[in-house]
Amino acid sequence: MIILGVIIYAFGFQVTQVNFEQIHSPKRQESLTRVIRALFHPDILEFDQVETQVNVSFYTPCPVQPAEIPEPDRSGAYLEITPKCADPRTEITIEGFNLVPNQRGQVYFIPPSKVTLGLGTYQTDGTGHFQITSRVPPRTSDQVQHIRVAYNRNVGKPRISQAAIDTWNKIIETVFLALLATTFGIIFAVPISFLAARNIMRDVTLPMSSLSLSIIGWPLGMYVGGLVAGWVRDKSQFLTDNLLFSLIGIVVSSVVIWLLMRFALPQEEEGRPSLSTRLLRLIGLLISILLMILVLYLLAGLAIGVGESFRRQPGLIGMLSRFLMNLGEILQLLIAVVVAFIGGGALSNALAKWGRNHIYPLKQPARLIVNLILGALAGATIAVLIGAALDWIYQINSPLATFWTPALVGGLLGITTVMVNRNKDKLPIGLTVYYITRTILNGLRAIEALIWVIIFVVWVGIGPFAGMLALALHTIATLGKLYSEQVESIMPGPLEAVKATGATRTQVIIYSVIPQIIPLYISFSMYRWDINVRMSTIVGFAGGGGIGFLLLQNINLLNYRAASTQMLAIAIVVALMDYLSSYIRERIV
Repeated sequence: MIILGVIIYAFGFQVTQVNFEQIHSPKRQESLTRVIRALFHPDILEFDQVETQVNVSFYTPCPVQPAEIPEPDRSGAYLEITPKCADPRTEITIEGFNLVPNQRGQVYFIPPSKVTLGLGTYQTDGTGHFQITSRVPPRTSDQVQHIRVAYNRNVGKPRISQAAIDTWNKIIETVFLALLATTFGIIFAVPISFLAARNIMRDVTLPMSSLSLSIIGWPLGMYVGGLVAGWVRDKSQFLTDNLLFSLIGIVVSSVVIWLLMRFALPQEEEGRPSLSTRLLRLIGLLISILLMILVLYLLAGLAIGVGESFRRQPGLIGMLSRFLMNLGEILQLLIAVVVAFIGGGALSNALAKWGRNHIYPLKQPARLIVNLILGALAGATIAVLIGAALDWIYQINSPLATFWTPALVGGLLGITTVMVNRNKDKLPIGLTVYYITRTILNGLRAIEALIWVIIFVVWVGIGPFAGMLALALHTIATLGKLYSEQVESIMPGPLEAVKATGATRTQVIIYSVIPQIIPLYISFSMYRWDINVRMSTIVGFAGGGGIGFLLLQNINLLNYRAASTQMLAIAIVVALMDYLSSYIRERIV
């Protein structure tokens, strides 16, 4: 085993190209020293600077008649050249005294033409002294020439540097980027977590007829819901174009909805209503639903209109106006999607209930025949949807390959499923949903946020919005898993007690599951916000905004002092987030 371990680690060193020879390279040691020193000098404060020049006279070549070179004033900064004149390309020694301590700068050769030539770089010690050796440039002249050292000197009081101001702006952007990503992630992760909890889903069963009708109802209901939402949006366009009409439409529609709902859903009534009354109530309920969709579109249009009117105002009013306009745009985007899902869920639930009440009670021969037909239709529906998705991705453009063949294969698989489960009263559909949800969460979580941000940058452009979407998607996958595991670890006693009272599944979740998981959900949510703050630094490297974008820019420009400022800000914010989340968990959990 020892020999095998040695071989494994030897191979590991080989494939990772472990090489310690570069450590002893003087050039790399010098570069490392420079970077470390820059990182320990963050660019937080800056001064006004004035340039100071120190000159010394020099001749090249040496004049025929000895020239008088004045002695330098040694009370301040001065230079000494050895020798004081020399032929071109001759080596000379340049020494500086009383300069700014521990400063790096350039030494220049100034001929009569005033064209500056570099002689080398100097680094003063703690006393402001330096000494370098250089060669005289081939610039001969009978006139006096000069060797100059120029350096900047701080004057006045310190002020916050531009790098620190940029860092402050970006760290605020980073914190709120992470906050929005965490918030949207929680909104979607909470309901998903119940679908990914085995102890909640394992008891969910459906008869084959109800399952088949439910599968058929979902896409049909979503399609109808999308059509209805689009129709209402088109009809409401003349109202949304005018703020006053939108406001009047919201008020009138709300009153009509209230009246229709009171008629369609009475609180108390004696006896069973007549068929005509039930039909009228159904019509009233459908009209109420259409008016509710209309009100949502009018609200979205009103928010966009009001926000557009004031978004150019300075300060808080402009910020709130842009926020209101964004909320209206989000609502506009979500209405059709939400209505489609509600339509799919409503039709699926209605068909499943109808199948449970009218098909499931049939005797076995008749029920089997109906189940075979419905199973074939359900299998064909799933296969056709998969074929449509593949056609959209790969652009196959062949109805035979993407519609007819999948429909036939799916129908046969549906019939096979019915025959295999013909002796089962109900199928464990809950476990199927559980495995599908878990698989999707695992797939989303396996792809890092850095990859997602590249995709979202293509969609919404470079900036913090792309980073927020990437972190939100990764947050949904991660919190969905963590939340579901907490649901699975709850105490079964309260769950069984509430079930024993005959409560519905929704009531069981509300009264026995949620009270046990709220503290843990809060704890994980705060921890995820902490993680998103740190991850936003990484997604910024791919154009996701936040302080990571600024950090990458300064690293690429070799501006390590500014990069040190950003790293210091990240460390401070992460530490504060840790203390804040610990305090909140202590008070709430």
